[in-house]
Amino acid sequence: MLEVAVIEEPAAAQASLDPMRSRLLAALAEPGSAAMLATRLGLPRQRVNYHLKELERHGLVELAEERRKGSVTERVYRATAATYVISPGVLAAVSPDPAHSPDQLSARWLLALGSRLVQEVGSLLTGASRARQRAAAFGIDAQVRFASAADRAAFAEELAQSVAALVGRYHDESAPGGRNHRVVVGVHRIPAAQPGAGAGAAGPEPAEVGAPAEPAGTGAGARPA
Repeated sequence: MLEVAVIEEPAAAQASLDPMRSRLLAALAEPGSAAMLATRLGLPRQRVNYHLKELERHGLVELAEERRKGSVTERVYRATAATYVISPGVLAAVSPDPAHSPDQLSARWLLALGSRLVQEVGSLLTGASRARQRAAAFGIDAQVRFASAADRAAFAEELAQSVAALVGRYHDESAPGGRNHRVVVGVHRIPAAQPGAGAGAAGPEPAEVGAPAEPAGTGAGARPA
């Protein structure tokens, strides 16, 4: 079982988003047969079996083993991954494009960068999994609390300058055998959880005094070799 699988086919994405099939995928973190899942989830076995076949057809579950029980063969399935991510490439025609109106202070542009990141790293991870190799990548996740919008703006400016200097130091356009890499740095406000909402639920926050109407964000992108 893969740790993460990237769904790149529209039909597979549609199958994974079906509420019933989503429940089955979660349940199949541990191998189970249609009968076992029907009992565990309180559903008719025939209905479970139908959805399992659809998930198998799209490569989201796989046959783990077959067990003989008298004259009956029981098929035991498992999910092909512990978690799934739907690539923005599934909606390629309408997915955000960072090349359109790049603006370091636009939350929409930052979202477009994130969408491209998921798509590119997803493709890289899929290829690495097929080749049974590890995808080379690096990430940093940190939180910073700014005392004011002015401090946030100063931080963004210094961060952009530092990243540009670092990229310029290591980028070598003519390096023989060099490989292009994407560098994406972003800053965004963490949405506050809504009262009474479930875990992970979030909603809009009131605008800061003196802050632009557009939610603040900054992104720096580059392709060092």
